[in-house]
Amino acid sequence: MSHIYHICTRAAWQKALENSEYRPESLEREGFIHFSERHELLNVANAFYRGQGDLVVLIVETERLKAELCYEPPLHPRHVDFPVSNTALFPHLYGALNLDAVIDTIEFIPDKNGWFSFSSF
Repeated sequence: MSHIYHICTRAAWQKALENSEYRPESLEREGFIHFSERHELLNVANAFYRGQGDLVVLIVETERLKAELCYEPPLHPRHVDFPVSNTALFPHLYGALNLDAVIDTIEFIPDKNGWFSFSSF
């Protein structure tokens, strides 16, 4: 059993629950949904979401996914706050996320300085 992780706003997750699938803007804009493995999650959170509240982490069981999952280099490898090696691969889902693949959601709250840690959830 393998898990991947996705950070989104609580409002986006609520909308997904109402629509019976999760289709973030990145799916329309880039053609896929960005995910992370557990060891990548904090770098992603602190590079792209630092200081942002009202977030949740979706924990997804890969075996339950209906859309194609590919491991590829990051789309934003040169982001100034995103320390990533040249060989890093991230999970990208090429289609909507079926909700039955989400096995848990965890509130993701930054510390008083805006940084995320695993103690955040």
